[in-house]
Amino acid sequence: MHEQGTPVSAGVVAAVVGFSSSFVVVLAGLTAVGATPDQAASGLLALCVAQALGMLWLALRHRTPVSLAWSTPGAALLVTTGAVQGGWPAAVGAFVATGVLVVLTGLVPRFGDLVAAIPPSLARAMLAGVLLPLCVEPVLALADSPAMVAPVVLTWLVLQRRAARWAVPAALVVALVVVVVTAGDAVAAGDLLPTLALTAPTWSWQAMVGVTLPLYVVTMASQNVPGVAVMGSFGYRVP
Repeated sequence: MHEQGTPVSAGVVAAVVGFSSSFVVVLAGLTAVGATPDQAASGLLALCVAQALGMLWLALRHRTPVSLAWSTPGAALLVTTGAVQGGWPAAVGAFVATGVLVVLTGLVPRFGDLVAAIPPSLARAMLAGVLLPLCVEPVLALADSPAMVAPVVLTWLVLQRRAARWAVPAALVVALVVVVVTAGDAVAAGDLLPTLALTAPTWSWQAMVGVTLPLYVVTMASQNVPGVAVMGSFGYRVP
């Protein structure tokens, strides 16, 4: 029973920590490039469903603990990119083009070799430039709204020392409690359920240059390539 429960508990922890630690960044990134709150929530829902179905298929097909995840560095990049010309439909078109590039990387080994050839120092510098503004935000928020932000930060700090794996989920729970208490009756039960908001993509060269190429490079260099390397270090060869 213990041997069977360990992988299950590890999967639950990975899912909870992976989601709670970065879904806010995903929502912020989608909103920054032009999504309305409903469209951003719909995008997050689509990402979760696509990841779940992809992980189920890959795990059953290859008998390998492959985990799919959204690109947190990519979402952070969207936050700093801001609105694109053509609005949300153009951003969706840029996402589609990024997906095509990722698929081509898997189908054409040469593309993967080119991405892997990016110097690690350059990839880390690119990632640092994207993430630094987000790392500063909690400090600024604590100064602006100490009553709301302090409980979240303190929860994270305490559990980071005593139970690090639960620090992020616990901070998320505290943040939700703070939001509900602060909002009061302004939050209805129906607001907690996302709805699908379909968007027909459009394509523009501005979105391709400003979103597609940076998103592809950041995602591959700072997340996908290191992810494959980590899997290899544990003896798993990712197809």
